[in-house]
Amino acid sequence: MSLFRSIVFTAVLVGSIVGTALTTVQFFGTSRLIAQAEVYEKAGETRQPADVATIVPPGHDHAAMADHDHEEAGWEPADGLERTAFTLAANILTAIGYALALTGLISMRGGAPGWREGLMWGLAGFACVVIAPMLGLPPELPGTPSAPLADRQAWWIATVAATACGLALIAFHRKPWTAVAAIALIAAPHVIGAPAAPEGQHALAPEALEHQFIAAAAMTSLVFWALLGSLSGTFFRHFEA
Repeated sequence: MSLFRSIVFTAVLVGSIVGTALTTVQFFGTSRLIAQAEVYEKAGETRQPADVATIVPPGHDHAAMADHDHEEAGWEPADGLERTAFTLAANILTAIGYALALTGLISMRGGAPGWREGLMWGLAGFACVVIAPMLGLPPELPGTPSAPLADRQAWWIATVAATACGLALIAFHRKPWTAVAAIALIAAPHVIGAPAAPEGQHALAPEALEHQFIAAAAMTSLVFWALLGSLSGTFFRHFEA
């Protein structure tokens, strides 16, 4: 089987499995907390004066990061089966995309990868995509004020890229100067600082619920990336063989 087909088959298979597993984990974790926060968000909206703009907050329902846009006239999936189905489809597509990138990187390293090497790649992805951005922009529940979306996206992309380059220097170029450069790269986005939310605005959900959501989102993302990496290494080795 050609290398390209091996990568594609691996990504589709791994993405389908991991996306389904992620949806199951979310159903018992982050989705439940988001539903609780939406109650506070809707209650806060009903108390707002008519001439005050409604806060458009971000809410994370999985590893990536997606924004929660609540508009009075906007469409959104109904609670229950419809919402779960849309979440499942989004999770599978997201997992396939990440699996394509991860399997492509694994193939560039050559050799005969297995689940252990795949797991290490997955943990590296977790560090770059989740942990590093979370230090400046933690997952947010509906009803949480935030900086403009474009500013957050730019900072998130820069943080992921800088962390990935820093980890690559540490892993593949073990020299004193590369270690210094890696530390500088990883630290740069945090020295600059993440975009701050407008002053004078407060989250509508209780602080305890926010802390639970951040912990649940981190653990869910860890499961996602660990499965993604280990299965990518396993199936890619199988298809290549």
